[in-house]
Amino acid sequence: MRTQVSEDTLGDVQFAAQLSGKYLTFDLIEEEFALALLRVKEIIGMMEITPVPRTPGFILGVINLRGKVIPVVDLRTKFGLDYREPDDRTCVVVGEVIKGDETIQIGIVVDHVNEVVDVKPEDVAPTPSFGMALQTEFILGLAKLGDKLKIILDIDKVLTAEEVAGIRSF
Repeated sequence: MRTQVSEDTLGDVQFAAQLSGKYLTFDLIEEEFALALLRVKEIIGMMEITPVPRTPGFILGVINLRGKVIPVVDLRTKFGLDYREPDDRTCVVVGEVIKGDETIQIGIVVDHVNEVVDVKPEDVAPTPSFGMALQTEFILGLAKLGDKLKIILDIDKVLTAEEVAGIRSF
């Protein structure tokens, strides 16, 4: 007897397999997020950020990292969360954003980095539908690890094409 697999089930399995892998986890307020480890270039402590006039409020400015100018984004502000003064656990995750055929390094300010986790296909759940009111295009899915859910970010969609174009000018 042959079991028939529906297209939806097959799609869910492929989706989960695509999102499996190693992720860096970090906190913003009480929420835990995950970012594909292959997109993380380094983690640095907070350093002096030079403000850039006439940039959106979520762009804190730029840092000079070993001679390279890197724009720094405050994810709290970008996601509409309350601002929090940096403390000794606040850090900058330097990651790569890919738009088209271009790769841009950006710094992301996070409350603190937790750990690297291995997400297996059975740990992955799709992003729930919240209706039209909430923008969730930058969320790839959820990782169910133990009794916690981690929000898997799509770093390429955290910033819009227009925002990346503005960052390129730094």
